[in-house]
Amino acid sequence: MTDSADRADHPDNPRGGRFDTDGVGRSGPADGPGYARGGRSTGARPDRAAPRRAGGPRGDRAAGAGRPDRGVRTGRGPMAADRPRYAAYEAIEAVNRDDAYANLVLPAILRDAGLTGRDAAFATELTYGALRHLGTLDAILTDAAGRDVARIDPPVRDALRLGAYQLLHTRVPAHAAVSSTVDLVRTVGPGATGFANAVLREVAGRDADGWVAKLAPPMDTDPVGHLALAYSHPQWIVRALSEALGGDLGETARLLIEDNVPPPVHLCARPGLADPVELADEVGGAPGAFSPYAVYLGGGAPGDLLALAEGRAHVQDEGSQLVADALAVAPLDGTDGRWLDLCAGPGGKSALLGAIAAQRGARLTAVEVSEHRARLVAQATRGMPVTVLNTDGRTVGADPKLPEEHFDRVLVDAPCTGLGSLRRRPESRWRRQPSDLPALTRLQRELLGAALRAVRPGGLVAYVTCSPHTVETHVTVTESARRAGVPVDFVDARPLLPEGMPGLGDGPTVQLWPHRHGTDAMFLAVLRRG
Repeated sequence: MTDSADRADHPDNPRGGRFDTDGVGRSGPADGPGYARGGRSTGARPDRAAPRRAGGPRGDRAAGAGRPDRGVRTGRGPMAADRPRYAAYEAIEAVNRDDAYANLVLPAILRDAGLTGRDAAFATELTYGALRHLGTLDAILTDAAGRDVARIDPPVRDALRLGAYQLLHTRVPAHAAVSSTVDLVRTVGPGATGFANAVLREVAGRDADGWVAKLAPPMDTDPVGHLALAYSHPQWIVRALSEALGGDLGETARLLIEDNVPPPVHLCARPGLADPVELADEVGGAPGAFSPYAVYLGGGAPGDLLALAEGRAHVQDEGSQLVADALAVAPLDGTDGRWLDLCAGPGGKSALLGAIAAQRGARLTAVEVSEHRARLVAQATRGMPVTVLNTDGRTVGADPKLPEEHFDRVLVDAPCTGLGSLRRRPESRWRRQPSDLPALTRLQRELLGAALRAVRPGGLVAYVTCSPHTVETHVTVTESARRAGVPVDFVDARPLLPEGMPGLGDGPTVQLWPHRHGTDAMFLAVLRRG
């Protein structure tokens, strides 16, 4: 999913961020950004032309420390002979040093390096693959180096991660992976070439399964620890996903495997503006399996598509399309002309709902607390019957533009941990922490409470998260309904999704899954106010 710029986020979201599965930008790779820490631009990094030092800590000098400044470093710099690997290194360095997001920094790096075609694809695979497998790679490098990776000079550590990924997860011959990585270390940490060579030769002594067999705890005594190392997820995330899957460890493993597979790009053919079958032919893709608007892009950069430039389509995960459409198709008695998207940025769901509203004579109010994201919503919904409000959705009743008991259909696409989109955001699994949950769930309940105030009696509220964590899904929606102070009934969401869609559970809520449906793990609850 793509945004054309960083995502400024809800002020009450821990670490300054939210996850989203909508994409409305017109450039960059398919994987959308996650959250930014502390208000920093998700694509921010210092001027790459500036000299930098990255020596180890005083008193315990790390491997590779004490080398000279690396000076000017661009894709046409000292590693010009192997630009794809150097581009991947620069992207990973920016992610790990600056809290940047690969999908935002990598396109600029590829452009600066003049990489296209197979070279760009190789650099992209190395970047995203190394970031997805970071936890397991670090465990292997720790064993191979005989010291914790935290004690290795950061530039050397990032280069070793790239080398280990090539050795264990690509068809690059071992001698080429080792020699090219040592060449990279010669540029970014010249004092550590011998160390890097020794470590990588140790890594090459086993394949990925062999390293898991050596390092992972036994499955029968520590299944969470085993799955975490085998499939490179933090243990707390493995526990949360397993709980959401009813404790089925086999299915949990299948989900973790799917999280490590690069997802296809999904397009949304905007109703009334594009036909999905015709769009699929136009872009060389295929109609989606479930959403009536989905198109699976076969390859290439979505930012180059004319349909996106003309506003006939946007990048959006099929699961996001399904949950937004579910609100639009749910049966409703009485008036049906006033719709509300309470957390609209960056605008993918608003664009889909706005296009549907245009066909039905309705009007959508799209609320976004961030000024930057509100501009993205306005851009995404240009020409549609959509009014964008740059305000906090929790001000329902206090803001005259958000009166109580006024709207017929309300969408709450709540800020969340984003555990449902880990395959698209390789850094996110290593940045989120369990400590993020309390503030997030408080914000989710406040927003859902505001939505229940905003909807008229008999109206509908759809609560959506891109997380399967039970605290963010079932607990949040149940508690919010109980505390609403007005009658609230759950609507069975399963009939609101395409007929014959498998694996929707017992209702009334729905949880989508990457390994079951090929979508992000979107949660949907539909509530009717009495």
